[in-house]
Amino acid sequence: MPKMRFMTIERHIIEGERLHPSATGELSRLLSDLAIAIKVISLEVNKAGLVDILGLTGDQNVHGETVRKLDMYAHEMLFKAMDHGGHLCVMASEEEENIIHIPHDYKIGKYVLLFDPLDGSSNIDANVSIGTIFSIYKRITPDGTPGTIHDCLQPGVEQVAAGYAVYGSSTMLVYTTGHGVHGFTLDPSIGEFILSHENIRIPEKGKIYSINEGNYLYWHPGLKKYIKYLQEEDKATQRPYSSRYIGSMVADLHRTLLYGGIFMYPSDSRSPRGKLRLMYECNPLAFIIEAAGGKASDGRSRLLEIKPNDLHERCPIFIGSKYDVNVVEDFIARADRGEI
Repeated sequence: MPKMRFMTIERHIIEGERLHPSATGELSRLLSDLAIAIKVISLEVNKAGLVDILGLTGDQNVHGETVRKLDMYAHEMLFKAMDHGGHLCVMASEEEENIIHIPHDYKIGKYVLLFDPLDGSSNIDANVSIGTIFSIYKRITPDGTPGTIHDCLQPGVEQVAAGYAVYGSSTMLVYTTGHGVHGFTLDPSIGEFILSHENIRIPEKGKIYSINEGNYLYWHPGLKKYIKYLQEEDKATQRPYSSRYIGSMVADLHRTLLYGGIFMYPSDSRSPRGKLRLMYECNPLAFIIEAAGGKASDGRSRLLEIKPNDLHERCPIFIGSKYDVNVVEDFIARADRGEI
């Protein structure tokens, strides 16, 4: 039986810091603060059916979507956990229209935090897995001054860390600083995230595709051809693929990371720019997948190199095993050229 390492996330973060002699410890403390906030959110998610935090608030967020009570709880918890640590100069949340300034009576740091407090919130009342996604950058404005929107609008390739939590049958936190992807499972008996998935590597090729096929009518012709290709029988390429779609991106992406395959949320004739948010969902998850050996694309080019123009910019995404993302890009390119 293989020997298991008992490693808390705090210890793992500190040991990772030792690999970088120039590290100041700020990023480590920032990640530790995030882990604490996620523990608290997890506790509330797990008892949501027993207290008055399920359902709707009656408000709408910046995207015109109805806000659920647990959404706002997670948003406020992350803000309160992160505003006073002295590591951040500015934050941004999917639930807020504008950037979130650090209160003037707290120290200003050198990092930027962007987060989706509760991804997949439309599934909350159905008790389906949901999650939290976060992304960390270094500021580009002068140190010691309040952060600005320019600090937030950086290409995904500039991220220094990213991660997500999945609140499912157990709570799992996955993060990377760009060198290896590691997963930690929350042990509720001791209240600690314990290393359960060390150095995750996504398979080079998978056998699962994940997409909302209800939108098929509105897709790009190349994508339609690709989906039909996946459904054909061919032993040499291990087709047909299996279809799996949860509807919570963080849950679908977590399965893709572990088992391989491809997750897709394309643009279509009704949503020409896609529907998922570049800064809060696509960039952090692309950073994680690439660090695990996978690939993320907007269908034609590397997603992490997109220069954002807006805090809530939307983007199509094709993400997962390298082989599978390469194949869908090829179908789209050939359709663009009129070859299929």
